[in-house]
Amino acid sequence: MKNVFIAGGGLAGLVSACLLAKKGVAVTLAERKTYPFHRVCGEYISNETIPFLKSNNLLPDLHLPQINQFQLTSVNGKSAELTLDLGGFGISRYTLDHFLYQQAISLGVNVLLNTEVEDIRFENEMFEIKTNHQTLQADVVLGAFGKRSRLDVKLHRDFIQARSPYAGIKYHIRTNHPSNTIALHNFKGGYCGISEVDGNKQTLCYLTHRNNLKQYGNIADMEKAVLYKNPFLKSIFENAEFLYVKPEVINEISFARKTPVTNHILMTGDSAGMITPLCGNGMAMAIHSAKIASELVLEFCNNRVTRTELEREYTHKWNALFARRLWAGRQIQKLFGAEWTSNLAVNLVGRVKPVAGWLVKQTHGDIF
Repeated sequence: MKNVFIAGGGLAGLVSACLLAKKGVAVTLAERKTYPFHRVCGEYISNETIPFLKSNNLLPDLHLPQINQFQLTSVNGKSAELTLDLGGFGISRYTLDHFLYQQAISLGVNVLLNTEVEDIRFENEMFEIKTNHQTLQADVVLGAFGKRSRLDVKLHRDFIQARSPYAGIKYHIRTNHPSNTIALHNFKGGYCGISEVDGNKQTLCYLTHRNNLKQYGNIADMEKAVLYKNPFLKSIFENAEFLYVKPEVINEISFARKTPVTNHILMTGDSAGMITPLCGNGMAMAIHSAKIASELVLEFCNNRVTRTELEREYTHKWNALFARRLWAGRQIQKLFGAEWTSNLAVNLVGRVKPVAGWLVKQTHGDIF
């Protein structure tokens, strides 16, 4: 049996590790942090994932908020609501990733914590993986290192060459927010999502243009000067209990096109492509990409497909499932972050619900 190395211990990495280990594949996973920890993430998962997660014991047995309403507000505070046909649920990455890590350990995955992958080279049908602690070899490598990594630079990926103008900022808070609703509040140069997760708290996560941070110098002053212009956000920030000493922050988030396979590495989750965080679907895409990657890697490990066939089929399936959704997300994002376009989006949600519902569906997939 061939062995598999997974670079990164987020959703895609951990789900892939569990699926492969269940089938007897020798799996090593490297994660640069130690579980549990927080990540910048909207923490909403589409219900398209439920049958898969439950059938593979990949969802903790918790009472999780069920979300079926979407609220959208414009920069100046106009508001509209829409019922989500498929809906989803909220769970913090702190909870979910730690659970998946424990599942992976129980299945025999070799998890290397506090381990950063510095380089990956492919030669003579084998990978050489250099970490900050050791050098390893593997027959297959899955890239699951997230939105942006030094590995992207090492691999000379096209998207990493261009600066991205976006930063992501996340808090956990406690406030008066309907547990069945995910809200998206616009402000100049960005938008902020809020929805309930486990533990009777809410995730507040926003994307902002770096010009906002550059102009005001720090996050707190920027929030007061920019986000507070939306009365919904002003009320949340002034009345909520903030549960972090400081927010989680990630810079230079890129929504540019990426490739599902780079230097023979199968990219999963955000490493393969990141959807704009509109009403949230990145977590579902990460889980689904792990499923299709693991199924194909298992075929390769059992010598039923060649490496060329593995890479070709993964690229085909990834594009068929996700390329259009990523494109749709980039187009819909153009309606957000400015006063007149966000007002247009609110009017669309409030007055032309069939069209608004159709647009939401473009960023979501089918139950799997």
